[in-house]
Amino acid sequence: MEMDAATFEQLVIDELDALPEDMVEGLDNVVFVVEDRPEDGSLDLLGLYDGWALTERERYGIGELPDRIIVYREAHLAACEDEDELRDEVHTTLVHEIAHFYGIDDERLHELGWA
Repeated sequence: MEMDAATFEQLVIDELDALPEDMVEGLDNVVFVVEDRPEDGSLDLLGLYDGWALTERERYGIGELPDRIIVYREAHLAACEDEDELRDEVHTTLVHEIAHFYGIDDERLHELGWA
């Protein structure tokens, strides 16, 4: 599947806006970023939470740079065949990475069906 960066970024914004308010209202000092690929250039990683989970914020200081939730465009496009599938995968990635902010690990996400 192909989609230019601006269109993909708008799709991510739309999916973020569609998430339940109680899921996103607790996000503190977090920015959402779209990048083409992770630093290693692979297409295996759809998203990444880069920061301190809420459960570990006692180590979090004043003036910290924002945590980041990164969505990788090329990995999503490689994994999806049409826009509906892409929207579903972006939605799942956003929920997965937001869950990491709240301190939910991959094992629990697997149990919940979000990994």
